Amino acid sequence: MDELRVNDPTALGPYVLHARLGAGGMGQVYLGRSPGGRLVALKVVREEITGHPEALLRFRREVETARAVRSAYTANLIDASLDEAPYWLATEYVQGPTLSAAVAERGPLPAETCRGLFAALAEGLAAVHACGVTHRDLKPQNVILSQRGPQLIDFGIARGAEQTAVTEDGASGPGTPGFTAPEVLMRNEVGPAADVFALGATIAYAATGRPPFGTGPAASVGYRAVYEPIDLAGVEEGLAALVQACVAKDPAARPSPAQVIERCA
Repeated sequence: MDELRVNDPTALGPYVLHARLGAGGMGQVYLGRSPGGRLVALKVVREEITGHPEALLRFRREVETARAVRSAYTANLIDASLDEAPYWLATEYVQGPTLSAAVAERGPLPAETCRGLFAALAEGLAAVHACGVTHRDLKPQNVILSQRGPQLIDFGIARGAEQTAVTEDGASGPGTPGFTAPEVLMRNEVGPAADVFALGATIAYAATGRPPFGTGPAASVGYRAVYEPIDLAGVEEGLAALVQACVAKDPAARPSPAQVIERCA
């Protein structure tokens, strides 16, 4: 969390802004407070892309997805402004570090902790999929470790089964290298199984503290995700087996979220 900068807005709609929470390709995220004192996370579309119809379509889809998905493991939508710039959405403020930050600070998580995280995120994905939506960008940076349990955030490139996903410049595109399934990278085939792949890669990171398919240029990481095994050196055997199942190169061979939950029990 960082202080507001000179050029930052001080309020959006009824919400007074107090700090910067982070930034992404679409815009800035602020900590805000409602007149009644409720804390919210406000995501604001960057001014320079407000004139791009494809970028606004992506943002509207994010709002629609957040409205549709209600789960104990997702931050619920509270408010949104889509009629004129600045465009923004407000979700519940979930306090806690991201999985990425927690592992970077404290090191890999114990196997039993990883199993609990595995099951909780699988429950979250099951709820998302039940709404006819795929997340498309599950990764350690999009998991917040809160007191009420892990939370899935950032549905910026989520899509329904009938939709074509768009990137911020309007082109179809996958999620994050190292967490994007082979069928997405090779054929742009997006479905629930691709989220399960990302779940497995996310747990591999939690268990090892290392990027699941190594580092380097995006194309190199993507190549390894398609053709090479995931890095599970040092991971407890049973946990490693479940991760391996989730990141199977063939999407039909991966377990469903319900099967992941069952194997974590």
